[in-house]
Amino acid sequence: MKTINLKRAFKRTSFFGSLLLIAAGFVVQSCADLDPDPTEFALPPESFGSLEQMDKGIGGVYSQVVLAARMTTFYAPAWAGDDMTTHRALNKADFREFDQRAVLSSNNRLLRNWNAIYDAINAINGVLERSAGLIGLETINQEILERQIGEAYFLRGIMFYQLARVHGDIPIPLSKFPDPNISKSPVLDVYMQIESDLIEARERLPDMYPGVLPGAPRPNKGSAKAFLARLYMDWAGFPIKDTSKYALAASTAKDVIDNAGTYGFGLVDNLETLWTVAGRFSPESLFTLVYCKGCPNNSLANRKFARLGLPADLGGWNETFAEIKFFEDFPEGPRKEATYRTDLDWTQFNAQKSPVFKKIVGPEGDLNPGDFLTIRNDFLMRYAEILLIYAEASGLSGNDTPDAWEALNKIRRRAAGLPYATPDASVDISSGDLADLAFTERKWEFAGEYVRWYDLMRREKVSEVLSERDNVSGPIPEHNPIIGSLETSNYLAPIPADAVARNPNLGN
Repeated sequence: MKTINLKRAFKRTSFFGSLLLIAAGFVVQSCADLDPDPTEFALPPESFGSLEQMDKGIGGVYSQVVLAARMTTFYAPAWAGDDMTTHRALNKADFREFDQRAVLSSNNRLLRNWNAIYDAINAINGVLERSAGLIGLETINQEILERQIGEAYFLRGIMFYQLARVHGDIPIPLSKFPDPNISKSPVLDVYMQIESDLIEARERLPDMYPGVLPGAPRPNKGSAKAFLARLYMDWAGFPIKDTSKYALAASTAKDVIDNAGTYGFGLVDNLETLWTVAGRFSPESLFTLVYCKGCPNNSLANRKFARLGLPADLGGWNETFAEIKFFEDFPEGPRKEATYRTDLDWTQFNAQKSPVFKKIVGPEGDLNPGDFLTIRNDFLMRYAEILLIYAEASGLSGNDTPDAWEALNKIRRRAAGLPYATPDASVDISSGDLADLAFTERKWEFAGEYVRWYDLMRREKVSEVLSERDNVSGPIPEHNPIIGSLETSNYLAPIPADAVARNPNLGN
């Protein structure tokens, strides 16, 4: 298998060198500049002096986002879904709290995620503030500056979005040095800020970022539209329940679909290739976080895959397992084979008898089972999701169009191992409850991708689904039975106790 050279890949994105410099924390200057850029004398002292400085600032922001997302901490609430579980003991208590719906404000994963995301947001705010002095200067290429500012807005929007999905009401600092006693904003205000940031990004980003590998490692206009479509789906569901947003989700998703070729997006033929090292730059990704081993000190390597999804029997860390009932119920076929390591007899494990996600550990022979640092990228959103958003939102807004059914059927065909673009009567459907059919298709398509919990939450199906989670058909029970409430009052996680101790306004 051919391994992609990450340095070469990032050289094409033009910020690899600056990312390393920012992450390392220094820039070496060998001598004084005897012919300085006169632009610098016209700028406020807190402004960037050039596009090169701006690009380095954006590179630093990417490194902060990668640092926030590189560990399973970033996705800890996803263990509450019916597709994922963790070890019944050991040092997995933080994940078990989500798995068992009994999350405490002392949960360390909550705190680490909170701190890391706000570190990234503060860095983004600093870049936006320092870019202001460059706007409108004739000596600066404004087209390049605009797309860099668009990137900053995009990254801030998705960082706020990640926290809002976990906590609901959160503070929304918009300056580099926010009020240390800032209060929480209602989730509606948070969603409006996310929408504003993504719209700012949409207006500034190009149709396709120049010189990048597939999968939008630097976001484009379609990336911003895709996350807006996802935001509108959440906005229409719990906790805001503004159902008028379903029509907006459908139209926004359709816009992405209609312009997929322009943005460089599309489905891959073989689903399994998405979980390989060779497939880590994929046109199916609508925005990709890129990781690197050894640069610097492995702080930018991915720590969610390989060893973390294996039991101790195979040298694993027992962290991310598949739920038994979900595995039992999963329809047989190529998609199930692409989702799980069915070559491993999980019923014979001693550490814990749980199925193994191929999406986490990779296909046999692709990742070293002993690795907990990998160069696997994160696909923060896949093109398959935009198709299913379009189908589900169309159904929920009462607009079951042939195009919406076709979006659903493309996913069904690929799941069956058929060419996704060719109609096939053996799997295609065109009647029934389109919204529910698309929702169910999401269940299988995104198993193990940290998505299912948020789907259950937005459609208020937590009690219905998790009440049945422990009803396995075989002799091996689920390992972490539900002990907390399944009601909507327990959907959102508390603000970390340490954050409240530092700022009591967050507890109000």
